[in-house]
Amino acid sequence: MSRKSLIISISVVVIIFVFFMVKDIFNQPGIQDMKAGFKEVVKYRNANNTGPVQRIYIVTVNDSIWKEMEDYGNLMPHTKYGNTKVYFFHQNADVPQTLLPGDVNFDSRYNKSCIALYEKSAMSQVAFNKYPF
Repeated sequence: MSRKSLIISISVVVIIFVFFMVKDIFNQPGIQDMKAGFKEVVKYRNANNTGPVQRIYIVTVNDSIWKEMEDYGNLMPHTKYGNTKVYFFHQNADVPQTLLPGDVNFDSRYNKSCIALYEKSAMSQVAFNKYPF
């Protein structure tokens, strides 16, 4: 095999490799590929950019696919030393329209409608609880 044909062969292999890498980057599964029908109703993020960032989301689903709910939570933004919470409700349930910072994030009358809670703590530890209240 001549040096020129070897260089061409290596170039073709590199181009094919790069093509598949780029294809995989743009074909990552996302929220739109999930079957549970996620809809973000309300979100809260504190304005504190120098300390812990607290993110809270209320999300409705049309089907309680537990694994997808946990995957959805994993896709949500998280800040190092911050806290992210995602509360899941059935789409026809009574859901909170406002959120509060701190440990209690909405009026307790909505507790019975909450079907799951995903939480990523300040140390990036994940907890997923079915029927947390």
